[in-house]
Amino acid sequence: MLLFELLSDIIEVDDVLLITKNSGAICEIRSNFLTIRQKEKWITLGDNDGPAHMHVNSEIITSAEFIQEQKPDKISFSIRFFDENDERIVAAFFTKMYDESKNLVHVRKDLYDSLQNKYSSKIKF
Repeated sequence: MLLFELLSDIIEVDDVLLITKNSGAICEIRSNFLTIRQKEKWITLGDNDGPAHMHVNSEIITSAEFIQEQKPDKISFSIRFFDENDERIVAAFFTKMYDESKNLVHVRKDLYDSLQNKYSSKIKF
């Protein structure tokens, strides 16, 4: 249930980019207006009948981590979800964290920090 709760909290924040990727494809879905539900082990983000949705196997994701990564001109803010082999399954990148002058938008940072404070920096499921 903790995984479902964290994903629910993430999609309540506008402009979070949910990304799944492998060696052959990348899928990106914005959090804006996503729904969430769980049936057995599958958590579905978005509407099955909509233009995009994601199914997450809750039995495979074993941990999550809040990551702040230094980039050349800014810091990237994300929550990354991993399997038992520490392979990234899904990532939630918080976008629009900077204004046009490349100043950190503190309201956005506060949203990220409040989630990190609620769940801790590293989470085991």
